[in-house]
Amino acid sequence: MQRLKVSHLTEYQFTGEVTLEPHRLLIRPREGHDTRIESSTLDIFPTHDVHWTRDVYNNSVATVNFHEPANRLSIYTEVIIAHYDEAPLDFIVEDYAVNFPFKYQPYEETDLLPFLKPNFPKQREVIKDWLKLLGVAGTTIETYVLLERMSKWLNENIRYVIREEAGVQSPSVTLASGSGSCRDYATLFIEACRQLGLASRFVSGYVHAPQTEMENAATHAWAEVYLPGAGWKGFDPTTGELTASKHIAVAVSRHPERIPPVSGSFVGDSQTPTLNVNVQVTAL
Repeated sequence: MQRLKVSHLTEYQFTGEVTLEPHRLLIRPREGHDTRIESSTLDIFPTHDVHWTRDVYNNSVATVNFHEPANRLSIYTEVIIAHYDEAPLDFIVEDYAVNFPFKYQPYEETDLLPFLKPNFPKQREVIKDWLKLLGVAGTTIETYVLLERMSKWLNENIRYVIREEAGVQSPSVTLASGSGSCRDYATLFIEACRQLGLASRFVSGYVHAPQTEMENAATHAWAEVYLPGAGWKGFDPTTGELTASKHIAVAVSRHPERIPPVSGSFVGDSQTPTLNVNVQVTAL
């Protein structure tokens, strides 16, 4: 078991006083048999109230309504997690899905259809060419080996960059530029999986690494693939690893642009606000 503390500050400074519209927060980690929240705090400025709900993916969603104008918005959360997933390879896939290609059972395929539909349908040829380059197109291969090969190729051949722009790059841009952020790695991996008929989804969260102890980290993103018998298994193509106890999932979605940690708007005579994001993930 590993205990991790996550501190996450998002702060906007406005050039004048503004009225803040309701904001949507996806910052509370997902709990399960392998993850427990021991404690959590949420501090927000200005005066507000918070309403918690669950979305269609069972993500914890906080809707914040503000009571007064302000020239600053500050959202700070601190969570302590107990993580028990210390053996990521300890899973068994159903016999029929051990080797690729395979077809999901009808009762599962119906529920998985949203995670099989491409987000970039016009990129099929680009992804097809990439899969040929990997030598996995039209061949029989162990399903896990296929996914591992895709993940490790991205880790070894795509240069990691920090992108401040909103949204994700298309797979063709990531492959052509040879660079991308973690969300771009995950997006390309997911599109390839779906083209191969493997249900996959986007995950946002945090990861513990040496640099995250220094208060200069950021949120992280990876992918999950549904493997019959094993369930949703996480693959992090940014690092080329299977996800384990150092990964903390916060939200999942079919589309990579649907689950930003903080989203909302404001009304007022302010120029583009200054944004400060500070994430720290510490092993306890």
